[in-house]
Amino acid sequence: MQERSLQAVPRTLFLGIVLLLALQISWRTQQAAPIASAESLTFPPNATSIRLATLDEPITASGLLSLRLQAFDNQPGVSIPFAALDYARLTAWLDTLLALDPNAQYPLLMASHLYAQVPDPIRQRKMLDFTYRQFLAAPAQRWRFLAHAALIAKHRLHDLPLALTYARAIQVHAKDANIPHWASQMPIFLLEDIGEIEAAKIELGALLATGSITDPQENHFLTERYQDMVAAASKPRQAR
Repeated sequence: MQERSLQAVPRTLFLGIVLLLALQISWRTQQAAPIASAESLTFPPNATSIRLATLDEPITASGLLSLRLQAFDNQPGVSIPFAALDYARLTAWLDTLLALDPNAQYPLLMASHLYAQVPDPIRQRKMLDFTYRQFLAAPAQRWRFLAHAALIAKHRLHDLPLALTYARAIQVHAKDANIPHWASQMPIFLLEDIGEIEAAKIELGALLATGSITDPQENHFLTERYQDMVAAASKPRQAR
């Protein structure tokens, strides 16, 4: 097929195309730059609805929804600070993920290591409370996350009584043989931090008396700490 030359195009049509192109360019340059906006984090469907929608594949659904929740703060054209998220809705999502897969570790990891890091005490406490509540449902599997929550309560919130509550819960409820000694010993040193030296001394002395500390280095370390506590506990009485 023979191509027609540009000169064969009617002048009026050519001018019309040029004018339309110029108008398009002019219109585009006058438009404001698009402003990215964060999609609202809604409350999740209940676990039963999700099971039905996924043809009863709750573990797969929990994994995929965990990834979706983690990526929520990075949407096209916008990065949302964790502190801007609605933590009541966030907690509902985390609860739902664990309802779908009670053996999942990732929701607790997100709560204690990700969402609890925001510089907002109210939001931090929501995540720590979630971790504590879910720990009580499965202490042997979830004690690590509550131990981390105790450290956040101590070092970030400077709330030693709250840290002691979490540490005591691990000591009382997490009885699995594979749980390391340091996890059950946390209350002793938190008592010392609070100033309850006598209580810490009694508890550490009782622990050493059981003979359950078989590692020589650990036993030596705890014995020295006990002696330090005995010395510290005796000082006020000597002063009087």
